[in-house]
Amino acid sequence: MESVAPHVLALDDDPDVRNVLVQYLGAQDLRITAVASGREMLQVIADEPVDLLLLDLRLSGEDGLTLARRVRESSAIPILILSGKAEEADLVMGLELAADDYITKPFRLRELLARIRAVLRRSQPVESNAQRDEQLRAYRFAGWELNLRLHRLTSPDGRRVELTNSEFNLLCAFLSAPQRVLSRDQLLERSRVHALEVYDRAIDVTMLRLRRKLERDPSNPELLRTERGAGYVFMAPVSTMR
Repeated sequence: MESVAPHVLALDDDPDVRNVLVQYLGAQDLRITAVASGREMLQVIADEPVDLLLLDLRLSGEDGLTLARRVRESSAIPILILSGKAEEADLVMGLELAADDYITKPFRLRELLARIRAVLRRSQPVESNAQRDEQLRAYRFAGWELNLRLHRLTSPDGRRVELTNSEFNLLCAFLSAPQRVLSRDQLLERSRVHALEVYDRAIDVTMLRLRRKLERDPSNPELLRTERGAGYVFMAPVSTMR
């Protein structure tokens, strides 16, 4: 069966940048759609599957962070931020709220392509060691339930909590080895996010998001603890459902 090229949606209000992205990425086994406004971006997302969103933070008359937040509220589409070097505060906020990675302008096209491919690989659902056991259906911990087959996290009060693929994979890594300190390298290996594919704070940002979704007080976590100089540990006992 012929493989389908990943669909990259790029939002940038600079026509020259859009033209370069279409020409270069289109020649790299990617399907690229380039738009100039948030309205066009949201319309494309509503009309067809998108595998990755390439989003410029600085847009004329629009707030890139607000657009990223709107996308993240309704979708797990991976987001790669384009930012200027002077936009560090916005960049950090974008990573914490929505984005999977970033690249600063001006950028080299080969580096952009490498980051796009890395984010696409990270966003693919992967099987943890536990998931390879077809009989394992779910993990339970502290009143929570993570259904592996449906990729569904349910809170103690019955709410469904949406997870991105990177959050799901990292949580699976913790739940397969509860109450054990896991180093950054071990987490990367267990979640199949290889070190060469990780840029800057990928694990830390994903941890921050998980804490916001799991912890009563993310600033004082009870489930996902940091062991300084060693890594992270999932504190709660975990049971499995088959």
